[in-house]
Amino acid sequence: MADWNRGHGSVDDMLDAENKRMTDNLATKVSRLKSLAYEIDREVDDQNEYLDGMDSNFMSATGLLSGSVKRFSTMVRSGRDNRRLLCYVSLGLVVVFFLLYYLVSRIQR
Repeated sequence: MADWNRGHGSVDDMLDAENKRMTDNLATKVSRLKSLAYEIDREVDDQNEYLDGMDSNFMSATGLLSGSVKRFSTMVRSGRDNRRLLCYVSLGLVVVFFLLYYLVSRIQR
């Protein structure tokens, strides 16, 4: 019977060693998951701040564009002379755009 107890004790030792190894492995994985969760939380906070900043920028751009559209529609409704001036300015902008496009395409070659 003493042989059986000795053999039984070595099995218990092996099982304890295996449990400790698996516990350490699990603790390592849990700590890695915890650090990943903290990193994700920080990244989410950074992205939320970035999106809030973008929202305020878009709101200010929307205000500028709506004011420009109001002034443009007032100018178009005001009379024939302003329409002629608007056509000249529009034509000039188109010519400047194509001129710049041509110059940039020549420089890149």
